Amino acid sequence: MSDRPTILLVEDDDELAALLQEYLSRHDFEIVHERTGDGGARRVVATAPDLVVLDLFLPGMNGLDVLRTICGDYRGPILMLTASQSDADHVAGLELGADDFVTKPVDPRVLLARIRTLLRRIDKAPSVDRESDEEGIHRCGPLEVDTVTRESTYDGTPLTLTTMEFDVLCLLVQEAGRVVTRDDLYERVAGIPYDGLDRGMDVHVSRIRRKLRAVGCEDNRLKAIRGAGYLLAFR
Repeated sequence: MSDRPTILLVEDDDELAALLQEYLSRHDFEIVHERTGDGGARRVVATAPDLVVLDLFLPGMNGLDVLRTICGDYRGPILMLTASQSDADHVAGLELGADDFVTKPVDPRVLLARIRTLLRRIDKAPSVDRESDEEGIHRCGPLEVDTVTRESTYDGTPLTLTTMEFDVLCLLVQEAGRVVTRDDLYERVAGIPYDGLDRGMDVHVSRIRRKLRAVGCEDNRLKAIRGAGYLLAFR
């Protein structure tokens, strides 16, 4: 059995898929390839890969439909591939639970870097004995995040967050009472510099706010500070 991280690549371009399979395999990943959205959705649920690379435009079920189908069953990171330059398509993918996206034509080196960043955020927390040590637990009012188990709760109610949403919320909790700039969010969460245009982090924060509202949190606890960033506060 291989102990290499498993990546499910859902891509109907066989030439591109073969290139990415060969490149990522050389960098210690186990690659499983599916050509259709329907097959990809079934494979995600059945095998729970470490990460999913999902094309936006697929035969049968498209990438957005795949996200809708697997949202309740898969908690791992999802990176979308898209030839679309439309902000609406990118935002739609993020709204449905994708963590990041890479535009086509795909530079395998860029894809590798994004994959490593997503997986590194999951693996960065140390293993600790929860019964004897609360290391990794951060609180802000009734909000709690645990970087060891990667679980979060509001007033005891579990929050269901994507990989990126959890990491954004974790940073906001750790910096509670202080404004977290978009530059900080991109550098410390995504591992890339903010280009001044990308709206991805705004989408993730908006989804977090909606999920907090659903469990009884007031909207004004997570504030957008115009021209600056975001502020989480319970005072």
